[in-house]
Amino acid sequence: MKRIALPLAVAGASLLMAACNGDNDNDTPSTPVAAGPTKNVVFFLGDGMGITTMTAARIYSVGEDGELTMDKLPETAFVHTYSADGQVTDSAPSMAAYMTGVKMNNEVISMSPETKATNAAGAPYHTLFDSTCPTTGNGTPVETLLEIMKTAGYGTGVVSTARITHATPAATYAHVCHRDAENTIAAALVPGGAGYNAKLGDGVDVILGGGSSYFIPKTTTGGLRNDGRNLVNELKTAKYGYAANKTELAALPADGTTKIAGLFNASHMAYDLDRPATQEPSLAEMTSKAIDVLAAKKKGFFLMVEGGRIDHALHATNARRALQDTVAFDDAVKLTLTKMAALDPGLKNTLIVVTADHDHTLHMNGYAQRTGKTEAGKPGVLGLVRNYVDGAVTTDVDKNPYTILGFGNGPKRLATRGPIDATALESADFLQEAVVPLATETHGGGDVFLGAQGMGADNFAGSLTNNEVFGLIKKSIGL
Repeated sequence: MKRIALPLAVAGASLLMAACNGDNDNDTPSTPVAAGPTKNVVFFLGDGMGITTMTAARIYSVGEDGELTMDKLPETAFVHTYSADGQVTDSAPSMAAYMTGVKMNNEVISMSPETKATNAAGAPYHTLFDSTCPTTGNGTPVETLLEIMKTAGYGTGVVSTARITHATPAATYAHVCHRDAENTIAAALVPGGAGYNAKLGDGVDVILGGGSSYFIPKTTTGGLRNDGRNLVNELKTAKYGYAANKTELAALPADGTTKIAGLFNASHMAYDLDRPATQEPSLAEMTSKAIDVLAAKKKGFFLMVEGGRIDHALHATNARRALQDTVAFDDAVKLTLTKMAALDPGLKNTLIVVTADHDHTLHMNGYAQRTGKTEAGKPGVLGLVRNYVDGAVTTDVDKNPYTILGFGNGPKRLATRGPIDATALESADFLQEAVVPLATETHGGGDVFLGAQGMGADNFAGSLTNNEVFGLIKKSIGL
């Protein structure tokens, strides 16, 4: 039987009536007070996590017969990711489509479809990370899911292993015509300051990720702000608990009232393979803290969690780091399912969505025999193609071996193919070969996976466009 959600206008009216009627002599409200929001949405975004990346990460982690947590989600769909002006999207418009229901142009952060990221001469609308977007005549902000849920009384949180001002997290809380205006984007998070996004009310309740450089002045070591402001201090003034490392994050309260912010690296956080475990929390650890803080508010919440560095490793044609970060992302999904099931048995009031913003050019070569998971001395899917009949190394037309994983384009384009040092294949620094030589690998245009579990998850099925997901989330929670 479908639940019938109380319309927001009716809920608001009930609250207003309760406030106006006051208490009776027995200190009991004469009119029942409408309950606050009780539903939860956790939206996971694996940046660049195309289906080939998921497949390779599965084999890398648990072998061909194994399953990632993402594989077990009961409702699934394919998502078309093209942007308003691009067959292949970048992260900004794809995440913005998920968050607003609007297709927009590449590099644009949560603005109307006609918004341009560059001027007539093709120059980007930012200078030294400050926005130079025209104040009129170049689009208008489009309300995001986070803003809508904040206005409706929900708790809100944004978690990422990338800079918290990077395209994916920014699309949840900021509106700017060019994604690289990260100083401007950072200011949107700070209550009471110049450039603050008033749609965020008293502020996003949980802010965790990298990118402290965009919060501190360039006169300070590592700072990039041109306006002299120290937004970290401003967040503290706005009563945020603040953490700069894993120990400080653990010490932040989950008391139902304190908002928290943590910036754990000047730029992006470390790849999971390289993460200094005493300094930087894992994505799962940040997600766990975010849930604790939001759940303590005793009301529904919206939480966005991004595995941001999957994308960066793929751009470098560095498969091992990409696959490990995908596994770390999957660990955060697993932890969330466990924690939310404890808070909300059966996920009757919780929707969990897991997807990606775009594909990459990663591919799996040849007719390789099964490898099993990657272990010491066994590179697995990171290794050479070996024939499935006899296990012999498969070679190209010039009798040279090649790896199971490769890229359509990228920085490692060999002028002449030759022998491959098999002992190097397990190295975190090994780069897979690319077909087309480019300084950095590009995104791909393939569809991406979406999985869902919990309340309203059965709304997600078949083939969807990314902007349709926005409406399905709202439908699922009756918003």
